[in-house]
Amino acid sequence: MSLTDLPYAADAEIPLTSDELSVLRRQFEREGDDVTTQTKFNYAWGLIKSKRKNEQQLGVRLLAEIFKESPERRRECLYYLALGHFKLGEYTHAGDYNSQLLQREPNNLQAQSLEKLIEDKLKQEGLVGAVIMSVVVGAVAVGGLFITSLFKRK
Repeated sequence: MSLTDLPYAADAEIPLTSDELSVLRRQFEREGDDVTTQTKFNYAWGLIKSKRKNEQQLGVRLLAEIFKESPERRRECLYYLALGHFKLGEYTHAGDYNSQLLQREPNNLQAQSLEKLIEDKLKQEGLVGAVIMSVVVGAVAVGGLFITSLFKRK
């Protein structure tokens, strides 16, 4: 399952064009040290939608600043923080932000869709982790048996 499988989350997978993102970047840079929260949010939103990991990371960082500095804007940051962390593969952080949003808005369809995606990824990671762990444990056991057989021969 991916973001495009869920219509309420699919918009996040459609990146802005380079021209659209450039408009947001220029506005952000033009405002400099006096950047408004709205301009910062718009730029962060555009970055989160990007396919480039470094842009997504910057978007998450900007949203985290807004979340910290502007309590009145926290609700609108939660979904995009969750989404940004999801796209970066940071599923636990994504789940934390998404859960906060669902506590505030239990009927939020975007957050419900994202919750399903996060749960699927966490399950996948759990299964992959379990397989890796069993391979490691098996290798250690075989190695132990091999060493034991060497000592018994001597």
